[in-house]
Amino acid sequence: MNKHIKMMTAGVMLTGMLGLAACSSGGGEASPSPSATASPSVPPSAAASSAPATSAASPAASDAAPSGSPGVSAAPSAAASPAPGGGMEQNTAAQLKELLELAKQGKAPGIPFAAHTGLIDDVKQAWGEPDKEEGAGKGIYATYSTKHAVIGFNKGSLIFDVRSSAADLQQLTLKQIEDTLGKPNDVKTSGNDSIYIYNASAQYQLKFVIPKSTGKVDHISVFSEQDSINNMAG
Repeated sequence: MNKHIKMMTAGVMLTGMLGLAACSSGGGEASPSPSATASPSVPPSAAASSAPATSAASPAASDAAPSGSPGVSAAPSAAASPAPGGGMEQNTAAQLKELLELAKQGKAPGIPFAAHTGLIDDVKQAWGEPDKEEGAGKGIYATYSTKHAVIGFNKGSLIFDVRSSAADLQQLTLKQIEDTLGKPNDVKTSGNDSIYIYNASAQYQLKFVIPKSTGKVDHISVFSEQDSINNMAG
């Protein structure tokens, strides 16, 4: 009987060992290898090298944008350029306004001596003797050709008329004068000359003498009427 039990025991042990062997071999086939789970589908070097390609293209796109900007900035410069002739008209208007301001002081441009306050003695001391000196009306007129000036003074040596025939004044027309200074306060004629008179102040008149033959200014006169009739010596 003991022999029979030993045989049964040995059979059971054999059966158990066979079963364990079968389980261990089946489980090994089902479980994945560690290397398969650890290895990525795409190699790390390939993934890293593909990323910079996208960022390298962005500067090219941004560089394209400024190419159109010069065309936009060029437009304002064209709009800012003055119309032809505009600068000349502005200069003429400024010149006429300056004439009126100087006349309020008894002066003409380029001549430092004033009507009503200056003396012919001061003129002669600074400029020397005139080219000619002649009487006209109740006054005396001294001509300085190189200065484009004629100075009128009374018997008391007081200046009452300052005249200028400077070249830039001789380009002025009546239309330009009236466009800036408006209509004159008075108009007189002397031979073929028309004299357009503006009251610069209570003391002074600004006169534009325009011959009919040219239609442009021959000379201007800054005139103190009060002093022209005040001869002091009678």
